[in-house]
Amino acid sequence: MIRTGAQYLESLKDGREVYMDGKRVEDVTTHPGFRSIVDIRARIYDMAHDPKTSDVMCYEENGEKHPVGLQLPREARNWKAKRLAVDTVMKDIGGVVTRVGDETIGEMWSLWDGADILNEIDPRFAENIERHINTAILKDPFHVSANTDPKGDRSKKPQDQDPDMLVHVVKETDEGIVIRGAKYETAAAYSNQAFLKPTIANWGDASISDYALGCIVKMNAPGVKHICRAGFARVGTERDYPLSNRFDEIDTLMILDNVLIPWEDILFYQHTRAAAFIRTTLHRYSAFPFVQRILTYADMMIGVALHNVRQTGLDKQPAVQEKLAQLAVYREGINAHLTAAIATGERSPSGLLMPNQSLLMTGRVHACANLPAMMHIARELCGGQICVTPNVSQFEGEETSEWLKKFYSINDNWISEDRRKLLAFARDLLNSGYAGHRLTFQLFAQSPPFAHLAAVYRNFGWDGPLDFVKNAADLSDNVT
Repeated sequence: MIRTGAQYLESLKDGREVYMDGKRVEDVTTHPGFRSIVDIRARIYDMAHDPKTSDVMCYEENGEKHPVGLQLPREARNWKAKRLAVDTVMKDIGGVVTRVGDETIGEMWSLWDGADILNEIDPRFAENIERHINTAILKDPFHVSANTDPKGDRSKKPQDQDPDMLVHVVKETDEGIVIRGAKYETAAAYSNQAFLKPTIANWGDASISDYALGCIVKMNAPGVKHICRAGFARVGTERDYPLSNRFDEIDTLMILDNVLIPWEDILFYQHTRAAAFIRTTLHRYSAFPFVQRILTYADMMIGVALHNVRQTGLDKQPAVQEKLAQLAVYREGINAHLTAAIATGERSPSGLLMPNQSLLMTGRVHACANLPAMMHIARELCGGQICVTPNVSQFEGEETSEWLKKFYSINDNWISEDRRKLLAFARDLLNSGYAGHRLTFQLFAQSPPFAHLAAVYRNFGWDGPLDFVKNAADLSDNVT
């Protein structure tokens, strides 16, 4: 059954160990560093029950409603429905959230595609994966993925330094395996469970490794501790930094201090071949909603830039139109890759419809690699006032408000308060600590840029250009 927002909030009151600013957080649903983003996740759950959005957020099967985001994608229409649901959420909340569950479940589908490889290791693992996919659909937990380890000295093998720098198995028991280490994961502190997967690691030529591990970790399991970075939300700054205070997705160093993982929650274990397969195919589905969210960010940049130049009467200048066109080309480039990836989807080993892998992975590179330049163009179009505008208290101060009302009012349509709101929004989108964090997150959230390009290399159809030139140049048949 689809959970309500209230049921999700209640599920977080489970005794989990969460720390922020050096102190234990007793309740993430009420703590100021978490409250806004937790409320947004609760709102997404409630949208499945809201008559205005239920048809977009849900699908029906066997008389039950389930979340569209968790539906196994078997046809192009499933992807179109997912895309519509994500767009509906972003418009409803008025911003961008990335780690809310629908974009991480795809990693489980990638595991399912590798069932043949996993069956070579232990048939139970493929069964565990299928069960967890079905459980996600039926019980609708907030599912995230534990992504990267501290790693330590990467010139050394994990076995040649502090072994906890990468998550590893320390012993087997009748109940399951015991693991140690740590993982960085966004939203872990207010999720229900995580797919812990292996990092890009140096295993050497070992065929068996205690570091080659994939499993489900419950966020309140004994030994799991969430050490969170300080949030950008600050009391009294909501009107000056509207995005920082509403959409900050808190990142966690998730400590795994001898955590027991039951056998039924182990998805693969020890075999480096399985771990390597998972790393190379991990994002064949999840890259789609990840890139789609950058499309929404592009819309936000275009919106603030265009509002500003229209406010100030610069929108008719060719130089300004040129920069707006560059933002539009960036935006439509993302849109085109997403649309084409669905239209030319490919069947996966498990029979699911994958977005066209070459188009999806090149779209991810286009979206991530060009984002810094596009943010700078948006800054130029917004002008220097996004870094010099006083805060809201000055606009309301007894001795300062009249002066700011005078100099920030442009015409009858754009009064000073609307001008202030736009500049505050633009500053938070492009110039704040939240903006810098968002930029870095987009560059590294799924994998570093070199891995993005490696995914393109693996998925691009090289045979087409090779054959074309071979025939056009009349090369001999033994040329390969």
